[in-house]
Amino acid sequence: MAAASAAGLAANVFPFRDARAAPDPVLEAGPVAHGPLPIPLVLDNGSFQARAGWACPGPDPGPEPRLQFRAVCARGRGGARGGAGPQVGNALGSLEPLRWMLRSPFDRNVPVNLELQELLLDYSFQHLGVSSQGCVDHPIVLTEAVCNPLYSRQMMSELLFECYGIPKVAYGIDSLFSFYHNKPKNLFSSGLVISSGYQCTHILPILEGRLDAKNCKRINLGGSQAAGYLQRLLQLKYPGHLAAITLSRMEEILHEHSYIAEDYIEELQKWRCPDYYETNVHKMQLPFSNKLLGSTLTSEEKQERRQQQLRRLQELNARRREEKMQLDQERLDRLLYVQIPDLEQLEPSLEEVESISDFEPLFSEETPEVEKPVATVQPVFNLAAYHQLFVGTERIRAPEIIFQPSLIGEEQAGISETLQYILDRYPKDVQERLVQNVFLTGGNMMYPGMKARIEKELLEMRPFQSSFQVQLASNPVLDAWYGARDWALDHLEDNEVWITRKDYEEKGGEYFKEHCASNIYVPIRLPKQASRASDAQTSGKGSGAGGGSAGEQV
Repeated sequence: MAAASAAGLAANVFPFRDARAAPDPVLEAGPVAHGPLPIPLVLDNGSFQARAGWACPGPDPGPEPRLQFRAVCARGRGGARGGAGPQVGNALGSLEPLRWMLRSPFDRNVPVNLELQELLLDYSFQHLGVSSQGCVDHPIVLTEAVCNPLYSRQMMSELLFECYGIPKVAYGIDSLFSFYHNKPKNLFSSGLVISSGYQCTHILPILEGRLDAKNCKRINLGGSQAAGYLQRLLQLKYPGHLAAITLSRMEEILHEHSYIAEDYIEELQKWRCPDYYETNVHKMQLPFSNKLLGSTLTSEEKQERRQQQLRRLQELNARRREEKMQLDQERLDRLLYVQIPDLEQLEPSLEEVESISDFEPLFSEETPEVEKPVATVQPVFNLAAYHQLFVGTERIRAPEIIFQPSLIGEEQAGISETLQYILDRYPKDVQERLVQNVFLTGGNMMYPGMKARIEKELLEMRPFQSSFQVQLASNPVLDAWYGARDWALDHLEDNEVWITRKDYEEKGGEYFKEHCASNIYVPIRLPKQASRASDAQTSGKGSGAGGGSAGEQV
């Protein structure tokens, strides 16, 4: 029975892993990077995690990206005074002690800080075995945000061409590269791409293999906002553990213990049942110490303490017995002092004296109470249970914000409303083609139940007995890098999709060439400035016209 109760207490208890990133080794470039043609370098420049690797030609293009690290930097405490330099990515180890020092080159999912972006690129090139001192003699495929601002692309092109001296570069959208990787080869299909990442969520309509940028929509919610919301919920629930409820642990709960409810209201009703709660609640065990209970003593030390307590009790009983014997002796002496001639009167007194023997058992040498074992002190409460976070409805409330942004006070439309709005902008036949290929990608789409929830929302918004297909990426996190690698291998010698240094110098840093996974290029249109000669001629005509009118008036 005791074993069964112990097993019941341990049910659904999950310790925090508190994973600490290991420093990345500096890899050798190897012969694969030094073939007859420079091997393209593929960089998935994500706001949460950066991934870098080679696009190796041949039947076996190689393993997954060789380098994956968090896209954050931290300045050393010494700074310019000779201390440690800036640290990047996995070199930081645990992020929580340095949370206040972390810096990111991204504003949402758009890189805006050139200096920090250079640190991330230096880290990538260095650990891939590419020397960036002279120049990086490799073509680069780089991911960018949907509808990336021209300034951000101009800044990135300037960094790549001027600082690293690369031969050529190609830009593409990460979610479209993932779409490219999961579709059959040489098939230009239409569809709807729903991509949700760390900072935002996008819904992208694809028509005949090309992005319809005019009808793209963005929701400014992602995994970062879900982690912050979960942190606030648990800190309000457990105010005694504010410092232990960190963002890193909240991200761990989101990644490993959260799910999407197919029907949010119905799922909340299930959690009202005590049996359902006890079965599905996840008890997250925080680290704690047993020193408060004194349980760090060894068994020998505990036995020595019991012996000391026993000796103290024996000494106390011996003192009390001596005091009682002294009192009885004084009483006997007072009785013996009584001298009465009548022996008949003395006999009762002698009987009274003899009655003292009746009290002898009270002062015997044997003390049975001393032999009783000393009871151990039991704690008032279970310290392990006190350091547990009961994660119940929070498992579905945090990821639900991308469907209901109002949960965190955001005045935005959720995925369902945005999806309906985009579909309503197309004719019925185009809508039918789009919903036949709804593609889900991005790290924030990996929750269990996400595909079923999207299917339920589509079933509610589509006409009766209409069909649709929802597909989840084979690897929502890494498929963007795999797709960029596949694209680089397929277009290695296609000069129509690569931006060369000559293009950069002639057309500016914001220029890029369109392809099946890229944004739509919208050049900067400046008002045409008239030449100086035409300006002088116009001004001369204006002065002559003015003089004539003045003469007529005279």
